[in-house]
Amino acid sequence: MISQVDIARIAWDKVAGLIPAIVQCAQTEAVLMLGYMNQAALDQTLKTGNVTFFSRSKQRLWLKGETSGHVLKLLDIALDCDADTLLVRATPHGPTCHQGTDTCFGDFDKRNAVRGFIQQLDTLIAARKRDLPANSYTTKLFTGELRRIAQKVGEEGVETALAGIAQDDAALLGEGADLVYHLLVLLHARSLDWNALEAMLASRHQTENSIAP
Repeated sequence: MISQVDIARIAWDKVAGLIPAIVQCAQTEAVLMLGYMNQAALDQTLKTGNVTFFSRSKQRLWLKGETSGHVLKLLDIALDCDADTLLVRATPHGPTCHQGTDTCFGDFDKRNAVRGFIQQLDTLIAARKRDLPANSYTTKLFTGELRRIAQKVGEEGVETALAGIAQDDAALLGEGADLVYHLLVLLHARSLDWNALEAMLASRHQTENSIAP
């Protein structure tokens, strides 16, 4: 989250009292929209956890989703190196754009957002573990034995390997998707998540680079 030091660094004079705020989806990293904040809007955002802007057309504070209910739940805010732009990471509760699309940048950014779907799936699995909704396959896995979840990962791993040898691309992708899903469930069953796995991969990559000739 943005620090008090960074808040004090914001170059309000440079941006005429309205700092651009780029909103990014915390789950997919897709750019959702661009808005503007004055000091009061930033304070309100930090206080309530709901992203709030200053509307240049209405000339007042504007809670994103105040009429549609499609609010942006704040995760964190960062200030750029020139102290004149904010990056706001948030979880959207519904479409961000008033035209009903996920982002204000249409299909272009929506296509790019698919690359971040695994983070969305990771978040959904975490919610399933917390809420344990009825009639959910994921709930069934979490309420069963850890051994069974691990067994499913093994089964899907074998099926993925066999598909890679003896089946077509669609079969390989399907089995691979099943493998990734069950691996995520296993990670959450052990109180881990996709971020922890990514951190391990990044750590190994850095180690390999450091010893490369």
